[in-house]
Amino acid sequence: MGNIRIEWNMAGFRELRTAPGVMALLEEWGQKIASRAGDGFVALPAEVARGRGRGRVAVVTATWRAWVAQARDHVLERAVGGG
Repeated sequence: MGNIRIEWNMAGFRELRTAPGVMALLEEWGQKIASRAGDGFVALPAEVARGRGRGRVAVVTATWRAWVAQARDHVLERAVGGG
């Protein structure tokens, strides 16, 4: 067998990772995680990470109680795992 050369279409990858459907899916996942985590957790809107060419969503604490629960019980990690 000869050597196989693969040319990656980086612009295509970037376009796919920031497509409206992908961004909507990220928002949906963020909302589900925030919901599983409980009161005081919110999902920030999906956005394109600067310089990375990919979409991202963040779930953060919005209250003091949520912050304490996250620090003590790792609520978000459990919410992501579904457990």
